[in-house]
Amino acid sequence: MQLPKRVQIKEVGPRDGLQNEIMFIPTDAKIKLINQLSDTGLNYIEVTSFVHPKWIPQLADAVEVLKEIKRNTDITYAALVPNSKGLERALDAHVDEVSVFMSASEGHNKSNINKSIDETFPVLKEVVDGALAAGKTVRGYISTVISCPYDGHTKPEQVVYVAERLFDMGITEISLGDTIGVGVPTQVESLLQEMLHHFKAEQLAMHFHDTRGTALANVMTSLANGITKFDSAFGGLGGCPYAKGASGNVATEDLLYLLHEMGIETGVNLKKIQQTALSIERIIGKNLSSKLAAIARGEEES
Repeated sequence: MQLPKRVQIKEVGPRDGLQNEIMFIPTDAKIKLINQLSDTGLNYIEVTSFVHPKWIPQLADAVEVLKEIKRNTDITYAALVPNSKGLERALDAHVDEVSVFMSASEGHNKSNINKSIDETFPVLKEVVDGALAAGKTVRGYISTVISCPYDGHTKPEQVVYVAERLFDMGITEISLGDTIGVGVPTQVESLLQEMLHHFKAEQLAMHFHDTRGTALANVMTSLANGITKFDSAFGGLGGCPYAKGASGNVATEDLLYLLHEMGIETGVNLKKIQQTALSIERIIGKNLSSKLAAIARGEEES
């Protein structure tokens, strides 16, 4: 198997993970967690979201968190931005990179953004134009790239269409999200074969949820197709509102173990990520789905 020598981990736990937690996590605790992550060797952390607090109360403290964290100049501190008003707040908080988001399927896009896919493009273009004018890079998330809870299977050609429109705006990278965590390697293979006819592997990142336990298998398929960037969340934070009891993102520490044991470099300290996962477990008062966090928990208890 042809494997890359190095992979970049993009930590999304502070945003995509914490936004699913019902209990409000104190701002100081969020800042401390992000500071811990900044000391692990990561070079990319998605800190928060500037979606209206009414929709995501957990991240209502976005400006304060982004302003108060201790910054490492080697790390990109990113945030999710839905519209021009959110961009103003993100720029005021000195975000390094702006992330925009939409779905590849109409049903999920209408449910999540309350707009059709074609109605979403002009809104995102305003954000992208404003971010680029401010000297920021922009990353794009495409959700439901494998399947949609409303529309069923997503055709790879539809994902290409959305990605092309986003790249035309000036976005530098697209993160492809298996939002409901139904994907298996054959589906990931089909998607990537189509995507790589149109885009370079370095333009793409993969974002797997581990709802059905297939995330790491899908990572292996992505690696075999030349993908070297992966989103993950410490502790396996996150969830899926369409699947009760479902686990969240692929756990950063589980992903690191897989990569490191195969001889792939990441620059990230596995032990420190495990300790950060245990920290959030203590804060929220429950054990998370991560296998490596469970091992660290057992070592502490023994």
